[in-house]
Amino acid sequence: MEKIIYSFKDIENIAQKLLDLIPEYSVICLHGRMGTGKTTFIKALVKQLGGEEQAYSPTFGIVNEYRYPNGDLLGYHFDFYRMNNPEEALDLGLEEYLTRDVWVFIEWPEKVGDLLPDECINLHLKILDPLTRELTLPALIS
Repeated sequence: MEKIIYSFKDIENIAQKLLDLIPEYSVICLHGRMGTGKTTFIKALVKQLGGEEQAYSPTFGIVNEYRYPNGDLLGYHFDFYRMNNPEEALDLGLEEYLTRDVWVFIEWPEKVGDLLPDECINLHLKILDPLTRELTLPALIS
């Protein structure tokens, strides 16, 4: 595993470096405590992918959909923080979302347990100070 220390001013560069290392249309799972910058990192990923709009947290709606400027679907952003059990994700249709050839970003993936594919890219974020984070990448992409 590789650890990358970054500040918020460098986040777009870090996001692009990650995108250069992983397969297109990956399922990216972000782990970390509240306030570690999971949504901020997803915003940077969507921007680097050329998303039409700024990403935002889908905490209350559970899932956001992002598009490219030409209208094509870029991907989905899930925030499972408010999920009580994995069955709620099944009711939402998670399995169908995961079968599409689009990017999928997931906050609080531990809330849905074994419903996620084995090939998810698991990123772990940790607060070092108010402006600095540590990103841990899995060994297969570092």
